[in-house]
Amino acid sequence: MDTPTVQAKRPPKSQRRPPARPSRQRRTLRTNITAYGFLCAALFCFALFAWWPIVRQVVLSFQETNLVDEPTWVGLDNFRAVVEDPAFGQAWKNTFAFTFLALLCGYVIPFVVAIVLNELRHARGYLRFVVYLPVMLPPIVSVLLFRWFYDPGPGLFNQLLDFVGLPGLSWLDSTDTALISLVIVSTWMNMGSGVLIYLAALQNIPGELYEAAELDGAGIFRRIWNVTIPQTRLILLLMLMLQVVATMQVFIEPYMLTGGGPENATVTVAFLMYQYAFVYGGNYGAGSALGVMLMVVLLAVAAVQLRLTRDEKR
Repeated sequence: MDTPTVQAKRPPKSQRRPPARPSRQRRTLRTNITAYGFLCAALFCFALFAWWPIVRQVVLSFQETNLVDEPTWVGLDNFRAVVEDPAFGQAWKNTFAFTFLALLCGYVIPFVVAIVLNELRHARGYLRFVVYLPVMLPPIVSVLLFRWFYDPGPGLFNQLLDFVGLPGLSWLDSTDTALISLVIVSTWMNMGSGVLIYLAALQNIPGELYEAAELDGAGIFRRIWNVTIPQTRLILLLMLMLQVVATMQVFIEPYMLTGGGPENATVTVAFLMYQYAFVYGGNYGAGSALGVMLMVVLLAVAAVQLRLTRDEKR
């Protein structure tokens, strides 16, 4: 005869223990491990694609190599060869001239356009889209578009000059107009990003400042000088540094439009680096040496900008 099994009675719900929860230390540790995991992955990618190429470039600047055979250490010979090249001085001259002209156009014009868009009351979204549209185009498409604009025959710019009764220009074939033609292309391609950044800064300016300036009888130019510029000073300094760093590395425009001509009038430092590495028999050491020189100049510009920004924050 089977004896009946006795089933244990379950305690009422009011007497049951809640499931154990991880302690605060465990939750904090788990969160930190996850955060550091994502951080390490980001640092690894940044080191692989940003820091390692910089280190590799510095090492190559002291070597003679074709990236296939065993490299040979040559010390400062690459730097001497680059400095003694007649195109070296012309490349730096063109780079500084391009940077100066780009600052006059690509730094001032976006700020003015942003002020105008900020004052508009109608079609603001549409106009912002129109201004930002060139940034969404691939750079090569913009360059090829302007190549047609600059065409001395059916090009748009010469057609407009002919329409108003002015003679056409050899935009890319003349030493007088080739560099400024590249500046126009660069300004048109990159203006949209600057305009949006300036717009974001302008919209953070308290409206009470403009109202107080209007009550004091200040016109639009006085309001811009006494309110807008002081309130956006830090953004202006940051954009100045970014503009200088970007324009001193200009490569696509001279490579696609002029090939460094005419008469080396548009040879820039970045374009000369390309020629050393891929045109002049694969002289990677000389190209790397020139790149190190450019990096030192840009680091000096960044250091000056950081010093100015720190002084402004005090």
